[in-house]
Amino acid sequence: MPALSRIMYVDDDPDLRAIAEISLRDLSGFVVELCGGGREALNKAPDFQPELILLDVMMPGMDGIETFKRFHDLPATVLTPIVFVSSRVKSHEVDAYYALGAAGVIPKPFDPLTLGDQARRLWDERREASGNPVQPPGSRAADSVV
Repeated sequence: MPALSRIMYVDDDPDLRAIAEISLRDLSGFVVELCGGGREALNKAPDFQPELILLDVMMPGMDGIETFKRFHDLPATVLTPIVFVSSRVKSHEVDAYYALGAAGVIPKPFDPLTLGDQARRLWDERREASGNPVQPPGSRAADSVV
């Protein structure tokens, strides 16, 4: 099976997008598409065809939860694993992300030196749990919170 290569990173904070780009592209070798919000991500996803989406929870306009739901309405991303990147990581919040079908949660602030490894590990866990590169929404890979 092919390795993870295409990641979409969605966050309204331009500084975090820049850090994520350096971490994911320059340090980890991924092809990266950066988006400043949910609507932009939904518009770009069909052409970019991400293999993994890293999605901020708290964004103005369309938040990460609504964006997550809409990704699963798009044929191009209905099976794409989505990892929430958030400072909201209390156990009840994390449980809610998994109840939606999240592939994992990466707490903010994230470590730029390990972000690529965390993304790869969560994607690999999802692939191993399902026997495929992706797993349908609503299924949970065990212990994917980092």
